[in-house]
Amino acid sequence: MTPRELDLDERFPPPPSVIPPRGTKRVIAVGGGRGGVGKSVLTVNLAVYLAQLGRSVAVVDADVAGANLHVGLGLAAPPTPTREQSDAGEIRIVETDVPGLRLVGALLDPTSASSARAGRRSRWLQAQRQIDSDFVIVDLGAGVAPGTLDLFSAADVSLCVTVPEPPAIEATYTFLRALFLRRVRRALLRERFRLRVVERALSELPPLPRPPEVIEALERTDPALAELAAGELSRLTPRLVVNGTRVRSDLDLGPSMQAIAARFLGVDLEYVGHVEQDDAVWLTVRRRRPLLVDSPTSKGARLIERVARRVVAITATLEGRASLPPPGVGRQNKPNLYELLGLSRGASDEEVRRAFKRQRELFGVHSLPLVSILDEAGLRAEQARLQEAHDTLLEPNRRRAYDLSTFPDLEDDTHPRESRRAPSPEDLQLIAEVQREIHTTTEFTGSFLRRVRESQGLELAEIARMTKIAAGHLSALEEERWEDLPAPVYARGFVRELAKVLKLDPMQVDRTYSKRLREGYLALGRAPD
Repeated sequence: MTPRELDLDERFPPPPSVIPPRGTKRVIAVGGGRGGVGKSVLTVNLAVYLAQLGRSVAVVDADVAGANLHVGLGLAAPPTPTREQSDAGEIRIVETDVPGLRLVGALLDPTSASSARAGRRSRWLQAQRQIDSDFVIVDLGAGVAPGTLDLFSAADVSLCVTVPEPPAIEATYTFLRALFLRRVRRALLRERFRLRVVERALSELPPLPRPPEVIEALERTDPALAELAAGELSRLTPRLVVNGTRVRSDLDLGPSMQAIAARFLGVDLEYVGHVEQDDAVWLTVRRRRPLLVDSPTSKGARLIERVARRVVAITATLEGRASLPPPGVGRQNKPNLYELLGLSRGASDEEVRRAFKRQRELFGVHSLPLVSILDEAGLRAEQARLQEAHDTLLEPNRRRAYDLSTFPDLEDDTHPRESRRAPSPEDLQLIAEVQREIHTTTEFTGSFLRRVRESQGLELAEIARMTKIAAGHLSALEEERWEDLPAPVYARGFVRELAKVLKLDPMQVDRTYSKRLREGYLALGRAPD
């Protein structure tokens, strides 16, 4: 990101219209599975940013085993509740040096033998909701303990923090799988018989299976439970922050993980931003001061501000955010070849090539976003499907046949065609012959372009209506009547437009046909260029 981009986007607070009004409480949870990825640093600086907007903010240290938010806020000790306060579900709150920002003590006393009781966590969660602040930001500990998952799930906005390292990425996916299972189990706490059905289905699957696999297994035993699980999955709305990025490829990790999570886990993991590796971050940690206070103009501070701006916008529009529809109950939806490459049906050949290159890198052997998602056999299968998509969508006749078989109810919205009779055996034979002759080294002549057109059942008059090119010029291209064609620059433009209508590669057609065009113009004594 350039300094110019940062200056335009980060140095101004969001307009009041995208900040929740005072008195509207929002709870933000920061978690994600693995420790040491920067959750506490993000929590502290997100709280400072919101406080600097004039809102009252309370940060909650919910890491039972490693409460350390007080260090980042320059406090001597955490506001740990006493044994009696912990037993009663009470909390301790202290003021910080940042106006409007207060620190809430650890969720539970880690020395208490009964700190894991679900009843205590429930009472503490109720106390958290009663904190008198516009924003309550909860810093969760590492791991997938039930209490951690419950706090993450109960928040209005939940942020998963990861770094570009395989263990952290795997921990993020593990966290999402555990979060889904926890939500399903909590939805059935009062229906023990149905919960046993779920547990029996899970016993037949690997540990922490993918959500679509769980839904498919439940569909075989109880379709109603499958619907319930699919509903819980559709209501999962975690957001992703990538911390500690170093190289340019790290910047693609967030969008790639979002795509992988949606496709293989069925989770709508919305990517909200990244924070680059910055020495200013660890320097401020050593000085026990928030980054936005100690070094507000550093690159790390500006990128955290960008993340904070997006989080603020999300908190203001929570009711309007639509979640992903649940995956197909009883089966995993298999993307078509366009979806596989992330393309629309009208994508050009060049767009297909670029998309294939991106997906081939994403599904490479050592791809970071794929950590723990696919085994070796699954990766080979995905690579084969990508190659199939590339080959099919770049062969005009194969692409047309695929479109007709996959989208039978859709018309060609780019070039609407008149209704035609069903192809005869002779037509089918011509189509097969033409398809065999089209490859990367094909030399396109006028007569061959005519054969391609006839194999697709197109008339010159119809192409003339589509392209606004005179039928006489189209006929001259097919018959190679150079004397009837206009200046070369226009003739080459006609060739490219004709190739598009015939779903051929315009660059290849132009390159090969232009040789004949140049020779024909020279034979007539006309300038070829």
